[in-house]
Amino acid sequence: MKKRIVIIEGDGIGPEVIQQGKKILLCINKKFNHNFCYTQAVAGALAIRKFNNPMPDNTIENCLQADAVLFGAIGHSKYEFYPRGMRPEDGLLRLRKEMKLFCNIRPIISYSDINYSSPIKHNILQNVDFVIYRELISGIYFGKKGRLTNGEVAYDYCIYSKDEIKRIGKLAFKAADDRKKKLTLVDKANVLETSRLWREVIKEISLDYPNVQLEYLYIDNASMKIIMNPMDFDVILSDNMFGDILSDEASLLSGSLGLMPSASIGENNKGLFEPIHGSYPQAAGKNIANPLGCILSVAMMFNYFSLYKEQQLIEKAVRSSIHNHIITKDIANPLEKYYSTEQVGNYIESYIKNH
Repeated sequence: MKKRIVIIEGDGIGPEVIQQGKKILLCINKKFNHNFCYTQAVAGALAIRKFNNPMPDNTIENCLQADAVLFGAIGHSKYEFYPRGMRPEDGLLRLRKEMKLFCNIRPIISYSDINYSSPIKHNILQNVDFVIYRELISGIYFGKKGRLTNGEVAYDYCIYSKDEIKRIGKLAFKAADDRKKKLTLVDKANVLETSRLWREVIKEISLDYPNVQLEYLYIDNASMKIIMNPMDFDVILSDNMFGDILSDEASLLSGSLGLMPSASIGENNKGLFEPIHGSYPQAAGKNIANPLGCILSVAMMFNYFSLYKEQQLIEKAVRSSIHNHIITKDIANPLEKYYSTEQVGNYIESYIKNH
């Protein structure tokens, strides 16, 4: 298979985890005789320093021409108080919008071999396996923002259209139909008009999926239930802000943000794949960052390409790494040996070569 992939390392630990993700890409490429073409692009703090722009036009253009983007992480406290549009995170929001990536998919899986790394009781973590579908390019993050009264009053508009809800709703229902036949819509319909519209649209779509059980939960109730009874979920569907919060909360179930991959998909058959852990600048350059979230994001990329054997082999390699405790410090038992970012990546690469 021939695919063009843009690689953006980003800030903080981004370059270190991307190096391991690219290592796995190259390994799969060779093992299965694919023809992947790679283009390096810049974004985030590095792009601000070089081009005074967190997401240069050339990077956008490369991404629009690619089949997929493998993204590291962006963000730096140095730019926290820069004007709106000039912070590293603003660049990622722009990229999502330009690529029309309206759907973010985040699988939540617990690994019994490292349940000790989670603060949640072990009996609650058995067989956790659900996925969050988060709307990505609308809602309060993209609504009109501003200040009034000499800056003393601020506002953020949250706006959704029926079409914006329908397009992600259909994807979420299809996923639920292929999984355990249950979809949970998380909202705040007792307060927010946008949430009421979400319920109307999702209920309408549900008529086309009679085998899928539809459940509604308020965000506060869902937040508690994810921690108290996570096995009760299959597919969670939510708007941009609620989905962002829930997916970070759900990382507690796996034990570390460093384990969490994601896929952002949308129109034009393009996708962006990235770990959700952020740039974590305190760990940058120390070779201690967990690369598994990035490597699992590569697996999600292969799923998007319908290369299921490749996806499954990577996932088996990750499970082997965890089972044999070839893992980084963030998920290691305090009394056991842990491994560097590079060593974990080397183990995954070796497993793929030999299986």
